[in-house]
Amino acid sequence: MTSVILEKNKADLKPYPNYKVILLNDEINTFEHVENCLLKHIPGMNRVKAHKLALETHTEGLSIVWTGPMEQAELYYELLKQEGLSMSLEQDA
Repeated sequence: MTSVILEKNKADLKPYPNYKVILLNDEINTFEHVENCLLKHIPGMNRVKAHKLALETHTEGLSIVWTGPMEQAELYYELLKQEGLSMSLEQDA
């Protein structure tokens, strides 16, 4: 009887949602500043990817710079916001 209850509870469990850290275009920050901030705060970021994201933000109005667990997303969001970047944080669909 206990194993049936445990298996039913496991089926009801859903993974925690991921969150998107979104860089928004603004007329304040330079490409160089944006790239340097991304390199400084986003794990696994490299110069080429940072430049691509800065360009995408400039042309499209925004770019998703990181997606993952809420606590890490909140940290990266806050670090980038403290650097003066325009940011948004949204739950991933």
